[in-house]
Amino acid sequence: MAKKRKILFVDDEPNILQGLKRMLRSMRHEWEMDFVESGKNALELMTQHPFDVVVSDMRMPGMSGADLLENVMNKYPQTVRIVLSGHSDRDMILRSVRTAHQYLSKPCDAEMLISTVSRACSLREIMLNDEMKRLVSKMDSLPSLPTLYMEIMNELQSPESSMKNVGGIIEKDIGMSAKILQLVNSAFFGLPRHVASPGQAVSLLGMEVVKSLALAVQVFSQFDQSRLKNLSLDALWHHSEAVGHFSKKIYESESKDTNYIGYALIAGFLHDIGKLIFMSNFPEKYDSMIAESREKEIPLSSVELDSFGVTHGEVGAYLLSLWGLPDLVVEAIAHHHSPSRIPVKVLSPLAVVHAANIIEHELSTKENCDIAHPVDIAYFDEAGLADRLSAWKEICLKSIQTGD
Repeated sequence: MAKKRKILFVDDEPNILQGLKRMLRSMRHEWEMDFVESGKNALELMTQHPFDVVVSDMRMPGMSGADLLENVMNKYPQTVRIVLSGHSDRDMILRSVRTAHQYLSKPCDAEMLISTVSRACSLREIMLNDEMKRLVSKMDSLPSLPTLYMEIMNELQSPESSMKNVGGIIEKDIGMSAKILQLVNSAFFGLPRHVASPGQAVSLLGMEVVKSLALAVQVFSQFDQSRLKNLSLDALWHHSEAVGHFSKKIYESESKDTNYIGYALIAGFLHDIGKLIFMSNFPEKYDSMIAESREKEIPLSSVELDSFGVTHGEVGAYLLSLWGLPDLVVEAIAHHHSPSRIPVKVLSPLAVVHAANIIEHELSTKENCDIAHPVDIAYFDEAGLADRLSAWKEICLKSIQTGD
């Protein structure tokens, strides 16, 4: 019998806790649940036994949800941290932007809450498996979280946070500013007028999109082509850029949720970062693995799995989970070749990145590109999205025809 997951719910309103108990009664056989009315009580309970997940309200007297989650992050880093709070708590939620894995708005139905907790737990099981631990122990280095991205995140937590201030942070780095403007003025974004400054880009495209672009550009800038033999940094960037744009376009065609569109964009941009980590730490071995993949015409991730026990998707996701990126981004990168591994099949950043990656390979004219994985039809059938795949390919094709 599978071990029960231990879930801790924290809210200062007894009626809310009673409602959660009733709503989640069906999960009694899978979850061991505790309900407490303060952050102080939550931390005391966590000293007695570990929890897999903490779900906390934001506005609570004494210790706020943001303070509680920061304590949990520092003392119990393996615990999944989820915010369950009202739309009016925007300032409090911004304070927790680096300490929470997921955000849910009240009222939240049982299906959404159960799905979020289940997906988060499944993701951590992959991140912490024995193969990953063994591999990471052999690595000399992992890329550090880019300083400019950290500055943007710190700005978002400031009481005086503004789009203008975020634009100013990007403008301080001339090379970064130029790259961001080059990206946002490309035909992929289809903006009606030329964007002259990062501040204007934030205003037109939104914080999530510009933040994602800044992170992707800085991550790629950390790697040195001289250490990459069979792997072209320039080709990988162009592939990743296209997958990021395709993912954004696809998600926009299905939903207007700006947060999820931003998640799809950044997951698309960074879906192959694990390849750079492999090549930087195991250059000769990984070079021969790339050659083997092309010679035998089998997907590179299959060769990785045989040699390392994990794939570049999982290694990239491991890094981004260390950096504290949202779980939906980490999930999309971990499973971008195998979405059926997650328990919930729905429209998500994972679904569109999986599709966008395959479509980009199909439409690419580059030589020596990776052997593409097949479409996970079972996933799309269960998600009710199979009939959308041809339309998504047309969207991507149109982007290429109008792009630069």
